Amino acid sequence: MAGHSKWKNIQSRKNAQDAKKGKIFMRHAKNIYTAAKLGGADLTTNNALRTAIDKAKADNMPNDNIERNIKKATGDLDGANYEEITYEGYGPGGVAVIVHALTDNKNRTASEVRHAFKKNGGNLGETGSVSFMFDRKGYIVISNEDGKTDEDELTLDALEAGAEDIQMEDGAYEIFTEPENFQEVVNQLSESGYHIEDSEVTLIPQTYNSVSEEDAEKMQTLIETLEDNEDVQDIHHNLEETD
Repeated sequence: MAGHSKWKNIQSRKNAQDAKKGKIFMRHAKNIYTAAKLGGADLTTNNALRTAIDKAKADNMPNDNIERNIKKATGDLDGANYEEITYEGYGPGGVAVIVHALTDNKNRTASEVRHAFKKNGGNLGETGSVSFMFDRKGYIVISNEDGKTDEDELTLDALEAGAEDIQMEDGAYEIFTEPENFQEVVNQLSESGYHIEDSEVTLIPQTYNSVSEEDAEKMQTLIETLEDNEDVQDIHHNLEETD
C-alpha cells in the first residue's frame, strides 16, 4: 500500500462534489436507509449507521433528512426499497473497476452502468472478475497540514488501538486497519484528541495499473460519468494516480 495515496484521490474530487449537493444528499440518504434497514436505528450497536450519519453531517445534510430516512428504513414511514448491487469490470487500459450501487430499479441501473463502461472504452465482467485484486480495509485519514501532529506518537497510538499500517502522504496520515478493528481504532484516536478528516471501510487495490495518458483521460471520464449516476455509491479502481 505504501506510496499510493487514496487521500490524494479523495481531495481531487471534493470541489466537483461540492457542486452536486443534491446528488450527494441522495447518496447519503440511501446509505443511511440501507444501514438502518439492515442493522436497526440504535447507533450504539449499528456502526454502519453511525458512520453513514457522520459522513452525511460532514456534508451538511440536514438532521430532518437523516431522521426521515431512518424512519423509512425502520417502517415508521413509507418509502422505496433499495437494493445493493456490485458491478465489476475493466476500464480503459485494463484498469480494474468495482462499482457499488444502491437502487430501487436494478434493470435501469445495470443498463446505465453498462453503457458508461462501453462508451468510455471499458467493459463489465462477471462477479469476481476483479474483486480478488482488492483488499477490504478500514481506512482513516488524519490531516497534518499544520505540521503539529507528531508522527511517532500517532503511530504508537494507532498501533496500540489496533491499526495495522500507517503512512504519511500529501499532508495527511493514512491509517489502515482490518475491518473488524476499524470502529475501535476510530473511537480510540478520536478520544486521544486526533481530528479525523475521513474514515470508512473500503477496498484498497493490491497493485496499481499504470496506463497511457489517453487511457488515463478515458478512465477519468468513466469515473465522472459513473459519479453522475445517482444510484452509484462508490467507485473503486486500481489506476495509478499521477499529477
